Amino acid sequence: MRFCAESTERMDDRNWTVRIGDLLLRLRRQRARRAELRQLAYQTEKALGLTEGHDQFTRELVAHATSVRRRIEKVTPVHPAARVLEVGSGAHGLIFFLGFRNAIGVDPLADTYRALFPQWQRRAKTLRAYGEALPFDDASFDLVLCDNVIDHAERPGAILEEIARVLRPRGTLYFSVHVHHPIYAAASIVHAAWNAAGLRYEIGPFADHTVHFTLPMIRARLRSLPIRVLRESTGIDVAKEGANGRALLHTSDLIKRVFFKNARFEIVAIRT
Repeated sequence: MRFCAESTERMDDRNWTVRIGDLLLRLRRQRARRAELRQLAYQTEKALGLTEGHDQFTRELVAHATSVRRRIEKVTPVHPAARVLEVGSGAHGLIFFLGFRNAIGVDPLADTYRALFPQWQRRAKTLRAYGEALPFDDASFDLVLCDNVIDHAERPGAILEEIARVLRPRGTLYFSVHVHHPIYAAASIVHAAWNAAGLRYEIGPFADHTVHFTLPMIRARLRSLPIRVLRESTGIDVAKEGANGRALLHTSDLIKRVFFKNARFEIVAIRT
């Protein structure tokens, strides 16, 4: 009888574990779809109001992409004919302004972005796809870019695994994502929970992201990949300096002085 009771208890524990896992999976999926819809609405509004500032915005995008390419090539050379992939190329990602001939971008909203931003999108080929399931063979690319993308996605870890899969041995990875003080990671979970419970009150930065990475969280994710980091920048000091230099116009400005937010974490790595 004792054996049967213990077996039943273990089965109940496993059932609860499965149920909780299924619930978390559904919550992540809901948050990812909501973030995608918000991104679509934001980019659609941007396209409608972009006429006057298009040239200036393009110059800023070119400058950003050029700066990224210099940071990559400062630590590892990239051949002009390299096969280049950007995961999450978005409306105006790096791939459109880096100048590589053999380049492609993937994004869940790629088809829509081609219609909204034709002047940028025609600079490189794009394909509608999710980063969690890249439609390419193993070791297909010499350089993979992923610029501030995975914290908007349903399964960030799966995207990183897919990036490693399609990157050839000794190929180069450029990766960036925002990292935050741990208080925002906790707040993000609470925000998701109350919305899942039916209390429909969205706070923009939490609704636009599926996860708020801390520095230890993203480093742990990257350590699990078959890569060797050549250059790392956390961006935390820059974020703190920016917050301290900003006028205190809102309560959030004061909070960011105490608890840093949106620090640009960046690595250049090679596939081992």
